[in-house]
Amino acid sequence: MQVAPAQLAAQLKRGLRSLYTVHGDEALLVQEAADAIRAEARAQGCTERVVHTVAGAHFDWSAVLASGGSLSLFADRQLIEVRIPSGKPGKDGSEALQQMAEAAIDNDSTVTLVLLPRLDSTTTKSAWFGALDSQGVTVKVDTVERPALPNWIAQRLQLQGQRVEAGEAGQRTLQFFADRVEGNLLAAHQEIQKLGLLFPAGELSFDQVEGAVLNVARYTPFKLAEAVLGGQVQRVQRMLDGLQAEGEAPVLVHWALAEDIRTLHRVRSAIDAGRPLPMALRESRVWGVREKLMERLLPRLSPLQLVRWLDDAHTVDGIVKGLKAEGWPADPWHALHQMALRVTRGCVLR
Repeated sequence: MQVAPAQLAAQLKRGLRSLYTVHGDEALLVQEAADAIRAEARAQGCTERVVHTVAGAHFDWSAVLASGGSLSLFADRQLIEVRIPSGKPGKDGSEALQQMAEAAIDNDSTVTLVLLPRLDSTTTKSAWFGALDSQGVTVKVDTVERPALPNWIAQRLQLQGQRVEAGEAGQRTLQFFADRVEGNLLAAHQEIQKLGLLFPAGELSFDQVEGAVLNVARYTPFKLAEAVLGGQVQRVQRMLDGLQAEGEAPVLVHWALAEDIRTLHRVRSAIDAGRPLPMALRESRVWGVREKLMERLLPRLSPLQLVRWLDDAHTVDGIVKGLKAEGWPADPWHALHQMALRVTRGCVLR
């Protein structure tokens, strides 16, 4: 049974189930969901907790099955926690998880919590995940993307009795806050808590937020590539500066940008050859946020423009590897700025 994180508290109040699965890469939200399940389990008599962390190809799944099938010596009920950081339990693990899911139906003495990273569509269709989902409660924790971050911050402020100003002034404050914490939700949570300690309940001004919230944003080359496709000039500049300050390798940043340029060119060529846009995107393995961005862009981009971007990508590839090119900065990061901003401005909606 699928349950959204926001609905988990209500589900727990209706009655604790014997099996829960939480999966996602947003560490803060996964931790909060798991903590809610643990708290309810303790309230229902699960005073003993056993944790198994699956590591390596030769992990002993028999120990997990044995702990789930044995009664606790010190408590009426126990919580069995199975952590699978890789998201790949292997053949033995697959069989064990299916056995655990079946056993959970009639096992009132044990609550099992399975923790997984974000899973791809192939994994969610596997037999072991299907067994966990059908026999228990599954909580999928989605990443809080940049467009949703201001609203998430506002909701968290509201939980501690605080709010920003109404109207444009408040939205400016939330956008500023989001820029400071993008890509680092755990730190964002800490900054929100800090505001609760520094200021009383009620309205927060921009000056209060600006003076208190640290710049703890964390960027990745792949999120940078999404910002480029989205035509977000100021965000791209901020992300490039952040990646350079964090010591990211220019080669990796270039690869992420060039890969999207190559994909745009490949899909554009397929469209010109008569392929429908959705089919061309699928064949190039484009989905999610990138799919939506490219669907918006491709009808407006000319083949000539894409060829120019490919030429730029080829030139900057040499620069980040130590070569020089006429008309381009010798510094790899300056060249990346020039290349990225040229593409970003070409992706701005007009």
